[in-house]
Amino acid sequence: MFEVAIGLGVLISLFFLETFGAAAGGIVVAGYVAMYLHHPITILATLSISVIVFVIVKLLGKVMFIYGRRRMVITVLLGFILGWLARYYGVFANLSSEYSVNVIGFIIPGLIANAMEKQGIIKTLSVMFVAAVIVRFLLILIFKGQIIG
Repeated sequence: MFEVAIGLGVLISLFFLETFGAAAGGIVVAGYVAMYLHHPITILATLSISVIVFVIVKLLGKVMFIYGRRRMVITVLLGFILGWLARYYGVFANLSSEYSVNVIGFIIPGLIANAMEKQGIIKTLSVMFVAAVIVRFLLILIFKGQIIG
């Protein structure tokens, strides 16, 4: 089921990119977020790491040139490191929740931060959530309402 979500996420993300010129945070992000729509605190934890990475890259951009591949590598690497630190030190473990709160994936926060840097926060989050909801809806249709996640 996870593979189908990622595949659908890639298709929907490509559709939004070609139709509206807006990326859903990264080509695989919509599929990952769709699998966690029933865990909104996990999505918020991932977005908080993404915003922190976004701010760090903005600050770094004031003292060094960060464009193209360099920006992509820096955002993904920072997202990976901050996500790992959040997992390892249980940064989100104290949140009151019925489930274990964690960061989605290893590179997802960096991909989202990179898209925020390119096209803005509102545009990125809007397209990402619409694409994720469409992917989740298609998963429900494909798997006939079977519990996902």
